[in-house]
Amino acid sequence: MSNSRYPSNWKEIANAVKESVGWRCQKCDKLCLKPGEETSHLTKSQRRAYTLQVHHWNFNPADNRRENLAPLCSGCHLYYHRFGRGNISPGQLELELKFKI
Repeated sequence: MSNSRYPSNWKEIANAVKESVGWRCQKCDKLCLKPGEETSHLTKSQRRAYTLQVHHWNFNPADNRRENLAPLCSGCHLYYHRFGRGNISPGQLELELKFKI
């Protein structure tokens, strides 16, 4: 049994969020890889760069309300974690994300 703060159905939640945006990063609009997509022509680094992840605006993986989740490519996801935007509300971040692009 895992002591993860993510729910047992996290994979389904994350896939639904990614599918809802057509597998595009919501910050840079990069089209990312879908499950089962052919990737043998890509390097490991390229596959990682085109991996869509789901970011929790409030940095709480137990809070999986749709407004708290943002599909981001790995580079953009790292950006939000690196620059510690946890002190901004999800609504403010969503507006910031939409208008900074």
